[in-house]
Amino acid sequence: MSDHTGAEPEVIERESMEFDVVIVGAGPAGLSAACRLMQQATESGQELTVCVVEKGSEVGAHILSGAVIESRALDELFPDWKTMGAPLDTPVTKDQLFLLKDHEKATQIPDMLIPATMHNKGNYIVSVGNLTRWLAEQAESLGVEIFPGFAAAEVLYHEDGSVKGIATGDMGISAAGEHKDGYMPGMELHAKYTLFSEGCRGHLGKQLNERFDLSKDADPQHYGLGLKELWDIKPELHQEGLVVHGSGWPLSDGTSGGFFLYHAANHQVVVGLIVDLNYSNPYVSPFDEFQRMKHHPVLKQYLEGGKRVCYGARAITKGGLNSLPRMVFPGGLLIGCDAGTLNFAKIKGTHTAMKSGMLAAEAVFDAIKQGDEGGQQLTSFESAFEKSWLYEELHAARNFGPALHKYGAYLGGAFNFIDQNIFKGKLPFTLHDTEEDYAQLRHAKTSATIDYPKPDGQLSFDKLSSVFLSNTNHEEDQLCHLTLKDSSIPLGTNLPLYAEPAQRYCPAGVYEVLENDEGEPTFQINGQNCVHCKTCDIKDPSQNIVWVTPEGGGGPNYPNM
Repeated sequence: MSDHTGAEPEVIERESMEFDVVIVGAGPAGLSAACRLMQQATESGQELTVCVVEKGSEVGAHILSGAVIESRALDELFPDWKTMGAPLDTPVTKDQLFLLKDHEKATQIPDMLIPATMHNKGNYIVSVGNLTRWLAEQAESLGVEIFPGFAAAEVLYHEDGSVKGIATGDMGISAAGEHKDGYMPGMELHAKYTLFSEGCRGHLGKQLNERFDLSKDADPQHYGLGLKELWDIKPELHQEGLVVHGSGWPLSDGTSGGFFLYHAANHQVVVGLIVDLNYSNPYVSPFDEFQRMKHHPVLKQYLEGGKRVCYGARAITKGGLNSLPRMVFPGGLLIGCDAGTLNFAKIKGTHTAMKSGMLAAEAVFDAIKQGDEGGQQLTSFESAFEKSWLYEELHAARNFGPALHKYGAYLGGAFNFIDQNIFKGKLPFTLHDTEEDYAQLRHAKTSATIDYPKPDGQLSFDKLSSVFLSNTNHEEDQLCHLTLKDSSIPLGTNLPLYAEPAQRYCPAGVYEVLENDEGEPTFQINGQNCVHCKTCDIKDPSQNIVWVTPEGGGGPNYPNM
């Protein structure tokens, strides 16, 4: 068990570096912002220094997405991306949508009844990890400095309260809080403006949201947990460009979500399940729901006889426009999934994240070009955002998630068909979903236990073998980055009330309830297993777990996700 106790390490003065712009996170939003900043600098002859810090061991190491993407933002950022070699080489050839009725039966939804947002003609099946690696190459060729393996651990502020930059985490601190051999203090990176693009539930974004009360006029944010595997399948079963979506079985008891299976290049498919984190039964295990789902004939027909080559999990921000916080504050901006720009009606967030980064880059560059020394609140971004296709798209999709949560898959699906296909997202009212996801968990005594089948090692697997395929690694002797506000709550509150759901909602086997020699329960945190999905920070019913950055370079190393 860890609640970040131990000796306080001695304070060592950190070195600092100055930039015009610092960007936290080398995902689609951050790298698009970096590229757009330097494009403008080149076009105008303006001197500009831009730095991107990335906690993964390399760019793309922590990127996990389905993914089918629209090229709309990329078309704007690099109009000649095809000749430049961007890794979008598998166009969608066919869409299928299923409703799984039970473990054997399914109904295929006719195209004419599918919400317009679910059609993927003109889109591409991609590895977003590889797309970010390509974007990083473009950014560096434009003059951006990228520092992988350095986690942004702290927001720095000026005396007037505006954001000054960030500090990277110290390296070489033991689990007891002492300096080890090779200890290296973090660096301070100061900037006129700092863009935060950490992805869903960014831990600095969360702090900024609270400090500047950015969500005071927004609905609570909503989340899903996405689980994904990459498979090599038999060539005769492969249909390059086929996109399969669906919902229904095995999710039950009010648990909502949906699956995907995309036929990528090289006889590979990506298969996954998104489980909405507003589920109410504490016995739900999203990981085990995913494993048994793959036995359904709709998916099994492609996977049988194949080989699973990678596994990962990541929370997604799905509240949309209704839950979008104010994205600007003195000295910086929240962009991409750190703010929540994903379009849940399309189950797509890459193109929207990229566009948010580009809009931020344009607002920041205009300010700096006019002699702005930083620290201001860039309201010009807000007006540009509200005039953009990004806002238009999110506004049209604003009712999609609340409809599913309020009315369920059948009635909610019917509402969304009418909203999206007939009214094009322009119904004269807005549905709201105002209950926090974590607050919807019922007590264990009023919930049905779930008996998940044992994995067969062919289509379904256990958590530990899955984490092995994520290439996750953390230094054994380091401060645990999964911190508890109160170490008594897991056993004193969550266990009796909710059967301690952390041992089930975590898709990586991080949290365990064990028995000691006296037969008493103990709570164990296996921080080295953590795939940085952030589910524990979101779903803990007591809001007692706070995810903070581990040492830079730790976590998963996704090769082609």
